[in-house]
Amino acid sequence: MRIAGVTLPDNKQLAYSLPIIFGIGPTRALDILKEAKIEPTRKGSDLTAEEEQSIRLLAEAYTIEGELRREQGSNIKRLKDIRSARGVRHERRLPVRAQRTKTNSRTVRGNTRKTMGSGRRSLEKT
Repeated sequence: MRIAGVTLPDNKQLAYSLPIIFGIGPTRALDILKEAKIEPTRKGSDLTAEEEQSIRLLAEAYTIEGELRREQGSNIKRLKDIRSARGVRHERRLPVRAQRTKTNSRTVRGNTRKTMGSGRRSLEKT
């Protein structure tokens, strides 16, 4: 079954295969299945064409996949353009929502940690 350009696996339960779509999480997947009157434990291969169509219509009523990605991208671009604090953090690829950067976010800031002890160890190796 394809929804919004994403092929859902037929061998998984619908409650677990619907969240593969960007913008649909576990709770929204259960809401869609409840509204379509389909058990969450059913698999994609067991659905009829009418059931697939009802799931597709309910899922596409939400902002999902490409449209959601474009919306998020434009929101970040707007923050960068107005030079807000959050926009500057996005530009510098730092944590945006007040996380600490001294010990966390090592992959963004570089994976090395420079402390007092590192100099002594380098002297012992020579």
